[in-house]
Amino acid sequence: MANAIDDLASAFAKLPGIGPRQARRFVYHLLAAPASERAALAKAVGELGAAVRQCPECLRFANGSGPVCNYCADRSRDDAELMLVEKDQDLAAVERAGTWRGRYFVLGGVLTLSGKGAIREKELLKRIEKGLADSGQTALKEVVLALSATSEGEHTADRVRELLSPYRDRIRVSALGRGLSTGSELEYSDAETVRAALRNRHES
Repeated sequence: MANAIDDLASAFAKLPGIGPRQARRFVYHLLAAPASERAALAKAVGELGAAVRQCPECLRFANGSGPVCNYCADRSRDDAELMLVEKDQDLAAVERAGTWRGRYFVLGGVLTLSGKGAIREKELLKRIEKGLADSGQTALKEVVLALSATSEGEHTADRVRELLSPYRDRIRVSALGRGLSTGSELEYSDAETVRAALRNRHES
């Protein structure tokens, strides 16, 4: 016979950063909450797939019904600059800083020294080719590696540099500068730290 408490706790434990003990606390919180609160949570989870979709340009998840997300649709942004981030949360951290007016591309993960993990390599190269196909002021001129200052972030940056090596005569590749301390994840950085890292970005 299925154990509803254990099943839900196991589902919560699969979420990033959630251990079995915390997952079980979530379950007992929901059991003590009004039935309407549980119903509202179930409805929000059920509607997530219908309300949110992945932007075909930057590959972030966003609300909306247009062909691309609001950032990619914003014509005031600079097409000559493309920032690469690991995940959607990193993009949100950069937006909170309020200084970046270029485009984005979400790699979808990081690579580890042990060979685990994956990034969207084919999609990235397709995005680079698209940017270079434009002409004049709209042509892609700089790719900014906005990756976490961790061993995984550095390893991922090395792989991206390798992928972009055939284009180095046409685009500048830079990385975030001082502001991010070693071992820090971009997602958890405050706005001023991100602004400093952007101001001090350097050739990579």
